Order: sequence, then C-alpha cells, then structure tokens
Amino acid sequence: QVQLVESGGGLVQAGDSLRLSCAASGRTFSRYGMGWFRQAPGKEREFVAAISWSGGKRYYADSLNSRFTISRDNGKNTVYLQMNSLKPEDTAVYYCAADYNGSGGYRQDEYDYWGQGTQVTVSS
Repeated sequence: QVQLVESGGGLVQAGDSLRLSCAASGRTFSRYGMGWFRQAPGKEREFVAAISWSGGKRYYADSLNSRFTISRDNGKNTVYLQMNSLKPEDTAVYYCAADYNGSGGYRQDEYDYWGQGTQVTVSS
C-alpha cells in the first residue's frame, strides 16, 4: 500500500516556475514507477511525465516542449515535477501516481495508487 501526497501548487504568472512534490508513504517507494498527470477544468485527465523506479527512464508528454522535468529521490520517498515557463494552459489539478510494476508509463491504467492532487493556476 502506498499513500501519495502532492504539494507545491499555487497561483503563478505566465513565465514563472513551480516545483511540485509528491511524498510517498511506505518502505517500498523505490520499487514503484511514478507518474504525473493533470486535469484541466472541463477536460479529461492527461499524462504529463513519468519516471522508472531507478530514475533511469523518463517520459514526457510531447506537448510540453521540454518545459517540465520529472525526478525522484528514493531516499526521501519523493518524486518531483519541475515546471518552467508556465503558460495559462498549464492550469490544472496535478496528480501523482505510483506504478507497482516499476516502469511508469503513459496510460492511467498502469498506475495503482493516486494522490489527491494539487492545484496549479497560471495567470496571463
């Protein structure tokens, strides 16, 4: 069982940066692939980024144009999402998720545990 708690969201202006954190409970965090997803108002939840259990593989949504970076610290049971050059269209609730199989991936059904989400609002 893994519990996930996101933090770091807030209200920022276009062009600003934010770093989201996702703290995980449990001693087996390092076995899990981790992902970030987001859901904008009136839209379906979509993939943002994922990282394998070791950090050796990382995946990103093509639409991000390299503005976001996912990383993890297994010693701190935490995964991060560094978001730069934020745009109003990045406004969404951001969720982290854990994949027991360790790889992470693009599909939501690959993930076994989800956090409650953190709101990111980017003003123009």
